[in-house]
Amino acid sequence: MGGTPPGGTREVGDAAGSGSAADSSSGSAVEPGSGSARDPGPGSVGGVGVAWARAAAGASQIITISRRPGAVTAASIANAAGARLRFRMDPGGQRTSPFRIWLLPFSILVGTSLAVFVITFVIDTADEPDPAAVWRLLFHPNPSSALGAISNAAEVVAAVLGIAITVVAIIVELASNRYTHRITELFVSEPINFAVMGFFVVTAVQCLAVSIVFDMGEGATLGFVPFVGGAVSMVMLGLSLVILLPYFAFVFKFLNPVEIVERIRRHTLDTIDSRRASWTIERKQTEAVRGIEQLADVALNAMEHKDKGVSMASADALRELVLDYQRMRSRMPEPWFAVVGDLAVNPDFVSMSNAVLESVTERRIWLEMKVLRQYQTLYNEALNRMRDMNYLIAINTRLVAEAALASGHRELFDLAVKFFNTYLRSTVNAKDVRTAYNVFNQYRLLAESALGYADGKHAVEIARYFKYYGGVSFTAKLPFILETAAYDLCSLNELAYERDSPAARELLRIFLQVDRESESEVQETSLRGVRKAQIKLATFYLLKGDEELAREVFRDMHGESPERLASIRNELLAVRSSEFWEISDRGVNFDYLPPKRKRRMLEFFGWFGDRLPPVPDRISGEVVPDAALPASSSAGSERAGDSNEMLAGIGLGTETIPPPEPN
Repeated sequence: MGGTPPGGTREVGDAAGSGSAADSSSGSAVEPGSGSARDPGPGSVGGVGVAWARAAAGASQIITISRRPGAVTAASIANAAGARLRFRMDPGGQRTSPFRIWLLPFSILVGTSLAVFVITFVIDTADEPDPAAVWRLLFHPNPSSALGAISNAAEVVAAVLGIAITVVAIIVELASNRYTHRITELFVSEPINFAVMGFFVVTAVQCLAVSIVFDMGEGATLGFVPFVGGAVSMVMLGLSLVILLPYFAFVFKFLNPVEIVERIRRHTLDTIDSRRASWTIERKQTEAVRGIEQLADVALNAMEHKDKGVSMASADALRELVLDYQRMRSRMPEPWFAVVGDLAVNPDFVSMSNAVLESVTERRIWLEMKVLRQYQTLYNEALNRMRDMNYLIAINTRLVAEAALASGHRELFDLAVKFFNTYLRSTVNAKDVRTAYNVFNQYRLLAESALGYADGKHAVEIARYFKYYGGVSFTAKLPFILETAAYDLCSLNELAYERDSPAARELLRIFLQVDRESESEVQETSLRGVRKAQIKLATFYLLKGDEELAREVFRDMHGESPERLASIRNELLAVRSSEFWEISDRGVNFDYLPPKRKRRMLEFFGWFGDRLPPVPDRISGEVVPDAALPASSSAGSERAGDSNEMLAGIGLGTETIPPPEPN
């Protein structure tokens, strides 16, 4: 178990390195000792869990609501699963629309200013004998008053410009230091910033120029008064003052880290897809690598500051970048896929041998590998620190793999599987049991999706990895991970049988090889969990009327000690709730069997004859009525009735002792 991975696959750690199916209702794995369940939910992802938990649970439950009509992926399944997340994470919609940032506050400020002026002016002119003459002063003011106002206007605009520059410089620098230096570059290149600052400068110059051409007072030769220039200057001054608050709102929105992440992602994709002659292949590759690394940098810096939402937005942006890239990769010229020049000496490729680089070039997957290498870095940083990030990376890797399956991109699917294996290796090395529990859940969902392709061969491959990494965990004294793998394999076998997959028999064979001899009391407990999962599968086969497959499970455990089998039987009978007794990401108790399957379990144990001790009185009296027990003292060989009614007491047995909390 601890040697070479199945199929002779090399461990992807140093060089090559470090999806959407509906979640099967038939279960999977738990918190130590118990649960089976659903994908990580809001509890596992903090403040942003609501959006991507349903994406993880299955695309069939999701309505595509992407606001970007061009953001289609290579596979509709990944598009459906990702659209909800994009809508949740993108700072778009009504609250961040140009109307709410610019037009609404601008209209309110202008309207309020005009209303206050008009009301006070009407009051002041009420006692005037000729109010119309006073109103004409608005367009032909007293030259001396106009000159004074215009002269002061230049100073006011200069002060406003100074305030704007000071505020903007401070917050841009703070944001740049906190997340990525790319923020400064993006801010400077934004046309709106240039337009607003330029408008302030033009207004100041206009006011100065108009004040100079006034020709009045002593020494005046022409008596020229630039009424139009003065009016325009005052209007521009008013606009400069009114626009200041909306501009600050725009700056704050622009510097929203989630907005920055989205801008980097869009810029990277636009660069890759650019047809401008000035964008050479080498320049495109450099800019693409730069964008990918900056998204990862934002995530890493956000993790350092415990900013979970931003780090997750960056991880999601990397996934969307890969999926959106799939629709344009067919248009890319052949040199784009070559790992040569500056790309070959990039930190993520420089340590690779020439043979590996040639393989990456041949498979045309350097960009996908670059993104997944960033995922590997983020995953390792998050282990035992920010588990929600680990869960999200596993979800996104699954979505990428499922999109690859749907589009026939075998190379990308194989790469995603390798990275899943790398995640599991890192998780076992870090002894992060809880993360392994959730990563196995996503890996199982990927295997379930793969059942529909290539006659289930991909699912069989993943099942072998389940067995392998379960064994590695068992050897590393992390027995619960093996138990988790067993319950996920149980769910995968059930789904394969229901879909009549050609891989069903091979999956069963792999599943029955998961257990091994125990080396300690803790590992003995884990192997009991493996046997429980196998017994659950046998009850499923019996419920479906397939005694032959159930007999295979029986033959596999025929040599087990009667005491162990009896205790497993009693524990399964005693579980009375389908929900785990603690908050967990899957939520369902691993050991729970519905009443109909409990009756099939009694039939299964009846095949052992009188080798097993009888069901204890406390269980036979409280959990299983006498009428449901066969005549045999072991648990019987007669099949219980097929009624859908719940037999009195089944599932209401004594509680088992909760397992210790994983580290």
